Amino acid sequence: TRTYTLSLHDALPISMKICPTLASAAGLLGGYKVASTTGNRPLGGAVLGLAGFIAFKNWKRKAGVGRATFLTGVYLSAFGYSHSLAKKIGAWPAVYTVTGVTALLSLIVGRKRKQK
Repeated sequence: TRTYTLSLHDALPISMKICPTLASAAGLLGGYKVASTTGNRPLGGAVLGLAGFIAFKNWKRKAGVGRATFLTGVYLSAFGYSHSLAKKIGAWPAVYTVTGVTALLSLIVGRKRKQK
């Protein structure tokens, strides 16, 4: 009897072909949309997590592990901050705001490394 394991990396070979800025924006916007539409917050969190994983893999490939880790922290912080910001400006405006900031930082910090 053979035992096979399938990692998330093996299951998502397409992750290497997706723009990390797009993945992070889709995760923040899509995660909230799924959670608010279905009423199922864990399902929204799954969308957020999967998109974050894809974004991390691509940031790491393009910009290195340090910048990828920083941008993933920004991504997760944006998700957390959107909750308190929503109390002040509303849910969708908060999600749009944190998504915009995350995308902007992704474009600036997540650029390809210069080859030496």
